[in-house]
Amino acid sequence: MYEKTRAEGFGHEVQRRVMIGTYVLSAGFYDAYYNRARKVRALIKRDFETVFADGIDAILTPATPSAAFGLGEMADADPIAMYLNDVFTVTVNLAGLPGIAVPTGLDSKGLPLGLQLIGRPWEEGALLNHAYVLERAAGFVSKPAKWW
Repeated sequence: MYEKTRAEGFGHEVQRRVMIGTYVLSAGFYDAYYNRARKVRALIKRDFETVFADGIDAILTPATPSAAFGLGEMADADPIAMYLNDVFTVTVNLAGLPGIAVPTGLDSKGLPLGLQLIGRPWEEGALLNHAYVLERAAGFVSKPAKWW
């Protein structure tokens, strides 16, 4: 059942990431990768704690390094190119902070550009209020014509 749910329930990209995680956590690589990553994670978390302790309510960053790609456009893309699209959102997950990507513009092809807001721990409500203000200022408070 486990094998069947993983094969049918997850797409190729998720399967690839599960395999990479399994590899990194294997006995031979636990110290080399996992323990080192835990130390880096602690440093990242401490940096955010310092910023929020200085009175900052939210941090505004890019959501991705480029505009969104069209549906199905990256299906056969290089996995490294896909991982690079996540580069700006990884730190939020590592630090255990709330984050939200907000559409704020369109590129020359009409594809969405977004900004990410990172909030204080346990203050998701305030973060959503900040996101709403940003969305309104950018003129993107609307529902898509089609919702999948």
